[in-house]
Amino acid sequence: MDIAKELGLRIRHFRKKKRMTQEKLAEICCLHPTYIGQLERGEKNPTVESICRIARGLEIPVSKLLENIEAMNHSDNSIPMQVYHLLLTLPPDSQVHIANILSEIVAMQESS
Repeated sequence: MDIAKELGLRIRHFRKKKRMTQEKLAEICCLHPTYIGQLERGEKNPTVESICRIARGLEIPVSKLLENIEAMNHSDNSIPMQVYHLLLTLPPDSQVHIANILSEIVAMQESS
């Protein structure tokens, strides 16, 4: 996974979680809406300043956007990272459902 694309997925995930449009996020961050869209699609590499503005606009720590991002590269095909990437592409309510299902599966495994 390309780092720019991964970061874009994360920005989109947190923006949607806040029920915010690209335009609204851009306005809050003093960035252009087109730039937000390009970032979310992984077409642009953001500056450190842009990442900080976006994190502030999303009311999350910068670390949330960058968490484990160094592990996201073409050679890391581990199952946990694949699941993590897939979860980021889903809407928050679907993520909750999947997390609940996984919790139930783990509990069943532990009780066996």
